[in-house]
Amino acid sequence: MAAFVDAVVAEARRYRDKMEIDLRTVFLGGGTPTALSETHLERLLTELRETLGFEHVTEFTLEANPMTVTAKKAAMMREQGVTRVSLGVQAWDEPTLKTLGRDHSPAEAAETFAILREAGFPSLNIDLMFSVPGQTLEQWAGSLERALELKPDHISAYNLNYEEDTDFFEKLQRGLFQEAPERDADFFFHALDMLERAGFRHYEISNYARPGHESVHNAAYWFGKDYLGLGPSAVSTQGLTRWKNIADTQRYLDAVQAGLLPQQEAEQLTPEQHQLERIALELRTAQGVPLTRLETVAAQTMSTLQSEGFIEMADAHVRLTRQGKTLADSIAGELVG
Repeated sequence: MAAFVDAVVAEARRYRDKMEIDLRTVFLGGGTPTALSETHLERLLTELRETLGFEHVTEFTLEANPMTVTAKKAAMMREQGVTRVSLGVQAWDEPTLKTLGRDHSPAEAAETFAILREAGFPSLNIDLMFSVPGQTLEQWAGSLERALELKPDHISAYNLNYEEDTDFFEKLQRGLFQEAPERDADFFFHALDMLERAGFRHYEISNYARPGHESVHNAAYWFGKDYLGLGPSAVSTQGLTRWKNIADTQRYLDAVQAGLLPQQEAEQLTPEQHQLERIALELRTAQGVPLTRLETVAAQTMSTLQSEGFIEMADAHVRLTRQGKTLADSIAGELVG
C-alpha cells in the first residue's frame, strides 16, 4: 500500500511538471480508497493536495465501502477537504448483497452512513444497484425506502451490467443469469417515481440529487471537460487526446518507479468522434443535447423518434422523454448512426 501511494503521487508530480493543471473537481474512486489505512490515505490526500494544488477545487469526492470507514478516518477525510462521499451500499437486503459479493450487512452500511453524516460532509451519496439476479421488485422498493429514510443528498441507481471477464458475465453466458429489458424498465421506473416524489431531481439516467447536490465532477465527463486520471487503469482526456494507464498494479508500479509515465494505450480522437461522444453522453442528462450538435442527423430520424414518444424538443435541446430514458443507449445509437 505504501508503494502504491508513492507511485500515484509520483505520477501526479510528473504531470504537474509536464502540463499546466488547474483542478476544479477531484474524485478518488474507481476502487475503494477507504481500503487504505488511515495513515496511507491521509498521506495520499496530503501529498496530492501539495503536488497538484486544490486552491480552485469546489468539489472533492471520495468513494467509500461500508466496511472500511471508522469515525477517526472519516474525521481525517473531512479535515483533508473532502466535501462529498459516495457510499457503496448497493442493496439493503442480505440476499442481494450476497449475490453481489458484498462483505457488509445492511446494519453496517447504516452505521457507516451515520458516521459520515456525523463527520460533517456537506454532501453524501448512496450507490444502489438494480436488476441483480434474484432481486425482486419488492426488495428493490425496500432498498429505495431504506435509503430515503437516511436522508442522503444524492442517490445513484445503476442497472446491473454484464461486463466481460467478470463472474456475472460468465454466468450469463452459461445461462445461469438472464438479461430482461422489461424487468430493467420496471425497476428503473420504480426508482424514478419514488425518488422524484421524495424531492430528488433526476438529472442523469443513473443519478438523482436534492437541489444543489448534483455531482459537478461527473457532469464534467458528460459535458466534455478535460480530466486527468491517476493510478492503474485510469483514463485521461486532454482536448482530443485520450490515454489509459497500465491496468496491472505491479506493472504500473514498475513503470512509475522506472521514471516513466505508466501509459498503455493512447488515441487521437477525431472531431467527429468527439461530437458523437458528446451526443451520447449529453443525451443521458436532464439538460439534453443542443440542437446545434444534431444538425447532421437526418430529419426523418428525429421525426420518427419524436413521434414514437422517445424524445422531445425544448429550449433548443433534444431530451429523452420518460419512455426514452429506458432506451438511452439505443436512441443515442440512432442519433449518432
